[in-house]
Amino acid sequence: MLEMSGIVEDSIVDGPGIRVAYFAQGCPHHCPGCHNPETWPFEGGTPMDEETLAAIALANPLCRGVTFSGGEPFAQAEGFARLAGILKAKGYEVASYTGYTFEQLLQGTEAQKALLSRLDVLIDGPYQESRRSLELVFRGSSNQRILDVPASLAAGRAVEQTSGRWHGVY
Repeated sequence: MLEMSGIVEDSIVDGPGIRVAYFAQGCPHHCPGCHNPETWPFEGGTPMDEETLAAIALANPLCRGVTFSGGEPFAQAEGFARLAGILKAKGYEVASYTGYTFEQLLQGTEAQKALLSRLDVLIDGPYQESRRSLELVFRGSSNQRILDVPASLAAGRAVEQTSGRWHGVY
């Protein structure tokens, strides 16, 4: 069961194409200038099971990708790992935002590592208001990286996503 802050069923700002964006309730980072400070408390979300959440994406015939955001999806890593597994098995591209860095997640809990292993793309790092840029695609601050997770896991280090679609080239 996941605590959800909200769901956008046809997002075009949380990754390329039409995506379903799932917003986790609860975040330990509390980044100054955060776009979603209402997601910080770990209470007050709507409990939803992974199958119900997956059905939302599966019902949208235009959607082939999903994005986990928040809040902090890695604070509910076990449930988001299950959701990612369901959606990956159906052929969806799965991306996640996180305030953690890839390197921190490699040293994280087993549940965090499981979630990481089921992602295609990770936008990592805390939002830093001093590095804010409106010119960045799918990121809020220039310290955040768009990572190719399978390549990063294979290399044992962060590997930037090179696909043009993740950098605004369609």
